[in-house]
Amino acid sequence: MTSAPSRRDWPTYVGGTVAICLVVGLLNYVMRGGKFWHGMLYSFTVGVQISTYISLLMYGLAALLRQRQGDSPALRHGWVGWGWMLPCILIGSLAGYSGGLWLGDLISGGRSLQPWHVADRRVALSISFTLLVSVVATWFFFSLFKLNSARIERAEAERQAAEARLTLLQSQLEPHMLFNTLAHLRVLIKLRPDEAQRMLDQLIAYLRATLQASRATEHPLSDEFERLSDYLALMQLRMGERLRVKLDLPAELGAIAIPPLLLQPLVENAIKHGLEPHVDGGELRVSAARDDGHLVLEVADSGAGLATPGELAGVGTGFGLAQVRERLAHRYGDAARFELKPQTQGGSIARIEITVWK
Repeated sequence: MTSAPSRRDWPTYVGGTVAICLVVGLLNYVMRGGKFWHGMLYSFTVGVQISTYISLLMYGLAALLRQRQGDSPALRHGWVGWGWMLPCILIGSLAGYSGGLWLGDLISGGRSLQPWHVADRRVALSISFTLLVSVVATWFFFSLFKLNSARIERAEAERQAAEARLTLLQSQLEPHMLFNTLAHLRVLIKLRPDEAQRMLDQLIAYLRATLQASRATEHPLSDEFERLSDYLALMQLRMGERLRVKLDLPAELGAIAIPPLLLQPLVENAIKHGLEPHVDGGELRVSAARDDGHLVLEVADSGAGLATPGELAGVGTGFGLAQVRERLAHRYGDAARFELKPQTQGGSIARIEITVWK
């Protein structure tokens, strides 16, 4: 009693058809009396066949029109407009009505009047009622599928907009990281040219390994740690023994996919605000762990720390940390959480929690 549904529409289509057959069977029982299961049998044999025939007619006609007129969202759902729909309903209803009565008689052993006995008042009323139900059911299913289609298209548009936003954020992050590194290199050229040369060589190698991989929407956590290792090697050339690095990635977590360069701004922030202002430098620790159903990523430093709540708030509004928050919100929504806080023993810690296992 409807147009041909797509795969995702089948549960609604089948469930709706069963519900309509039940309602029609109950109405027939209330209005005509007789045996309840006898009327319900004919309701299903007639209703299912009508639904099948109309669907086949609409599907075939929609496929033909798509070849001649081109694709459209309506034709994808088998909807060809009421001008074509009404003849399909008429043909499908009469064929399904006749076939359903025949099948019902075969199962029950009864003998029903066929549509060509339309001179009989009971047959005329029954056919009229069947056509009315077919039209109403077709309108109901079409409206429902149209609503579902609009919901799916809206969700797809939102997904594409979110991906475009993430791409923009990532394109902003890469130059931000590069400019910071070049600024450090510029200072080093004046102070220690030999070390600047080594740093430049390391930077070239780092860019070769990073730029291509960073164009992807996600990569394994092991790749993220490799890129951080390359970047921190650059920073160690500049800071020397003042920067001590510890990377901790359990092997079983290495294959988990995350957005590329997600931890990069946190590492930069820890060096810039924590370790560089600290005379003795300190240790930078990047770790991954599983905590219940969460993937926990931490970037901790033992540097100058965040002295006051105001200072903590100020750091949190920087480009890098704001970018991390936005990327997490777009990619994971409520399934991810980010916080930056001072450590009691000195320094600060940035923590990301992502729900990975349920």
